[in-house]
Amino acid sequence: MARMPVLFVAHGSPLLLDDEAWVDELRAWAVAIPRPDSILMISAHWERAPVTIGATKPVPLIRDFSGFPEKHYQVPYPCPGAPALADRVRTILGPTHVDDEPERGLDHGAYVPLVAMFPDADVPVLQISLPTLEPAPLVELGKALAPLREESVLIVGSGFLTHNLRAIDWRNAAPPPEWARTFDAWAADAITRHDTAALSGFRGAPGVRESLPTSEHFAPVFVVLGASDASEPVRFPITGFDLGSMTRRSVQIG
Repeated sequence: MARMPVLFVAHGSPLLLDDEAWVDELRAWAVAIPRPDSILMISAHWERAPVTIGATKPVPLIRDFSGFPEKHYQVPYPCPGAPALADRVRTILGPTHVDDEPERGLDHGAYVPLVAMFPDADVPVLQISLPTLEPAPLVELGKALAPLREESVLIVGSGFLTHNLRAIDWRNAAPPPEWARTFDAWAADAITRHDTAALSGFRGAPGVRESLPTSEHFAPVFVVLGASDASEPVRFPITGFDLGSMTRRSVQIG
């Protein structure tokens, strides 16, 4: 059984699925990695303590957005649930450190990239919550979940390395601002070096004030880092910017 890589995916808004080039990049990335038996999603759009396990059976998707064309509220993703993976997560983390929300479907941070990457919706998916936004416990969570990689589970953190909704250029015509390019480059360098200490101090990084007014979209990076080894190679299968200041940089470790 092949050891799976661990991924951080810039998930985009529902409009990502209208961007044919971005969809093609995500699909090509998924084809290039070993096919997982199941997928464990950690999205920026679900914060709840303790670690909470979402639905393990097909339930409606969460359309946690507004103001988009109607077609984006109709996008399906009828993937199988992953009850066996949920049981493994409970075993790994311990029953007293896990909660359940059995009617919670996948939010757009989870299903939008999956529609592009695994469009047949034939891989079981489980979403768990971010129990905190603090780096250290999220790194420890990743370390605890790391053995799943040996069980053909693809661990995916979904967010954005830069995320400032007030700075969005909806025309998508302006070049990325200096602060976004600077912070993106800083994060890429730290991730390449597996420098968890530097990344944990991201609030002191150049350009961070404008790049991350809030940190929930950055937080899944720490789970990904925790689930990886410092000796593993780092790749950035997708780079560039969307809507002006939103970096599309996505990460593969291993």
